[in-house]
Amino acid sequence: MKEFPDIIAWSIPAFLLLIVLERISYLLHRDDDEVGYGGADTATSLAMGLGSVFTDLLWKVPVAAAYALLYALTPLRVAELWWSWPLILLAQDFCYYWSHRGHHVIRILWASHVVHHSSERFNLSTALRQPWTGLTSWVFYIPLILGGVHPAVVAFAGSVNLLYQFWIHTERIDKLPRWYEAVFNTPSHHRVHHASQGGYLDRNFGGILIVWDRLFGTFAPEGERCVYGLTKNIGTYNPVRVAFHEYVSIARDLRAAATWRHRAGHLFRSPGWQPAPAGDPGVAATRPVPESATPVR
Repeated sequence: MKEFPDIIAWSIPAFLLLIVLERISYLLHRDDDEVGYGGADTATSLAMGLGSVFTDLLWKVPVAAAYALLYALTPLRVAELWWSWPLILLAQDFCYYWSHRGHHVIRILWASHVVHHSSERFNLSTALRQPWTGLTSWVFYIPLILGGVHPAVVAFAGSVNLLYQFWIHTERIDKLPRWYEAVFNTPSHHRVHHASQGGYLDRNFGGILIVWDRLFGTFAPEGERCVYGLTKNIGTYNPVRVAFHEYVSIARDLRAAATWRHRAGHLFRSPGWQPAPAGDPGVAATRPVPESATPVR
């Protein structure tokens, strides 16, 4: 059984230290256009992060079993050599892009991911605001498993990707050199991803690399000041409500749906989708959503 260090767990003290240092930096100087920190908001983000540590342990059991079965069925094997690791990380980042994009455009997936977008602030503590229903991403990495990448390697590559993304959740870093901004995900790109303006919605899905967004037409540069949060903010710091509010909204829409086609739409179409009013032959609206909270980035 392959084992790799849990780099996320080992990094938690560094995460907390950097959050404290960023908070102090706001006390020393804060630009007019920066949102900064809020006590209740930060506490919620930390609570969501702590909760995700425990819930992820539960989700890992069925996911590991499914991956192990698929890995046993495929005859392919990818050796972990010095030259193969960059390719594995590249392939993982490619799968992450599609997973992330899918979690924005499919409502039942968005119900999990919306947690990460629920803060109206953008700082390092926001990076720790993670969902408690983390069983929605694993299918996007099946191609890696079937391609012969060991499940433990896939998990480790995912941790590397997640670790990279911590530092890009900040307003304290302006744009980086042009060559870096062209290839890699940066705080500037990720601020756009967390913004709620219409032109910024569903943009910049990349994890480590921003090239996928440039290739597949989802890139948007940072221009106007970003307004963070959801298009309809939930107005609560209760971690339980933050974790499950969109599932509640989905259940409400399913109960009110008139047909099975509408129920499928509430589950698998975009977060803002609503069926057209009776007698209206027009296309169903996709944004904004009336009751449930919608994307923001």
